[in-house]
Amino acid sequence: MKRFLRFSLWLLIFCLAAAAVAIGGAAWWGWKRPVPMQTPVVDYLIDPGTTPHQIALAMQAAGIAVDARAFVWLARLSGRDKLLKAGAYEARQGDTPWLLLERMANGDMTQVRLTFPEGWTFGQMRAALAADDKVRHDTLGLDDAEVAQRLGLADGRPEGRFYPDTYVFAPGTSDLDILRRGEKAGHQVLEQIWAQRDRDLPLQTPYQALILASIIEKETGHGGDRARIAGVFINRLRLGMPLQTDPTVIYGLGAGYQGRLRKKDLEQDTPWNTYTRPGLPPTPIANPGKAALLAAVHPEKHDYLYFVSRGDGTSEFSKDLAAHNRAVGKYILKRN
Repeated sequence: MKRFLRFSLWLLIFCLAAAAVAIGGAAWWGWKRPVPMQTPVVDYLIDPGTTPHQIALAMQAAGIAVDARAFVWLARLSGRDKLLKAGAYEARQGDTPWLLLERMANGDMTQVRLTFPEGWTFGQMRAALAADDKVRHDTLGLDDAEVAQRLGLADGRPEGRFYPDTYVFAPGTSDLDILRRGEKAGHQVLEQIWAQRDRDLPLQTPYQALILASIIEKETGHGGDRARIAGVFINRLRLGMPLQTDPTVIYGLGAGYQGRLRKKDLEQDTPWNTYTRPGLPPTPIANPGKAALLAAVHPEKHDYLYFVSRGDGTSEFSKDLAAHNRAVGKYILKRN
């Protein structure tokens, strides 16, 4: 009887060992076979603390037909089960289980790029974030003031506070996190530039410099004109003259802007209408780039009070109204 029990025990051990070897062998044998996928490229997200089995299930749910049991054994036998890193990953047609495992063990995560150009408004930024399917949309249903509150902006005014740049992030990143990065970068750049400002400016705060820079940004894309345009606005502020800049009127009209400014638009009073109200508008009208910020705090010193677009990206500057009217006739009304 004892001999039979001993034989049975050894037989059981042998069967269990054979099964383990068979499963492990299957895992190792399948490591170089491409995993079937529903699409040529599949993105998937691995949360912190996820086990190899849960990772396999997550890949299956995303459309990567990995064998969960074989994947777990492959991870364990290779010692990579303890190295798998949470994050966003991309599987491509032809990837093998081993390649998927290696990618996660090495933390070779996917990255997404999103560019916010100079001169974009907060509304344009939000639209770009909402349209990007790689972004987690945590701000949907929130108005601008609510988003500003989530970002810690006490005054509830997000316009102009985000540094125009290309932001790199992992798929699944919250739109709030991307906005926080942009606001932090914008704040740092503004503080650095404000610290090196000309000391005789009629600007009392960095926020006022930001407002002026946003107007400069929208007035010209020609680098050679920025500081001169800044000088015009500084001269007007010193004299108490209205800034009379069209981009602020357009911003104040919002959805009411029809593509060109009419006389009644210039007469329609809004907080941003610099024809009907003196001084700077209450907020920026866009996100200014570094060049516009530098122009705002280092304006060119001159006697110009007017400028008009020549139609080629540059501006014609005038010191008095008569000369300005002649420039308007030449470049806007096309009079000889």
